[in-house]
Amino acid sequence: MLFEIQGKDAYCYTGGKTFNPALPSIVFIHGAQNDHSVWALQSRYFAHHGYNVLAVDLPGHGRSKGQALNSVEQMATWLIALLDAAGIERAALAGHSMGSLIALETSYRASDRVSHLAMIGTAYPMKVSDLLLNAARDDEQAAIDMVNIWSHSSIAHKPSCPGPGFSVLGGSKRLMQRISAINPELVFYTDFFACNTYSNGEIAAQSVRCPTLFLLGKKDQMTPPKAIAGLRSLISHSKTSVIDNCGHDLMAEQADAVLDTLFDFVRGS
Repeated sequence: MLFEIQGKDAYCYTGGKTFNPALPSIVFIHGAQNDHSVWALQSRYFAHHGYNVLAVDLPGHGRSKGQALNSVEQMATWLIALLDAAGIERAALAGHSMGSLIALETSYRASDRVSHLAMIGTAYPMKVSDLLLNAARDDEQAAIDMVNIWSHSSIAHKPSCPGPGFSVLGGSKRLMQRISAINPELVFYTDFFACNTYSNGEIAAQSVRCPTLFLLGKKDQMTPPKAIAGLRSLISHSKTSVIDNCGHDLMAEQADAVLDTLFDFVRGS
């Protein structure tokens, strides 16, 4: 589904169901060098079980036009504009990695419009090493390779997870390469720069009043579970769920566990 945001097409996947803003809504926000497809299982399930779904492609990613935005604050402004364009007054936000920071900042800027906040594979501050930041700028394929290795708990997911012939690492790598192919404007570097420079996390966290979930991978090397200690102390009513045998790419490595945890959180809070 296409919306027009600031004169540019913005694409959102609706989970295979007709968009219906009258239903309770959930917005899925992807991370760096990704697009809406990382939420394939979760978005479809919500859409077929009573929820209005928008799984976004951020500007410069996937099917959304325009350049990638270089700050979390700009992305939050864009997301609020998307809610306006879609006619959604209130929604649950589920963000992965960079998307979790966007969800957090959005809840700060438009607290009355966020019913639930789910931060998946998150950390604050979300600092990016100079090695990885420089690779994203100077040798994007090297950055893709590094992130793909560090984002997964194993190089061989078993038993044939999630099905015979499927490669969790291969799928992640090809998606990142596709983002590079359709937008040559150093999207990965821009995304990492936005994560690295975001500094409003503590102030934003202090303002959160809605039900909040931290959903983490026990073997996550990109955003290890201990990295949410500060945010968790500031959002004292938050819940934390840690998934075993899972790295940073939670939605692919442990798709069912992520779905079950998210659905129970949104439906039960």
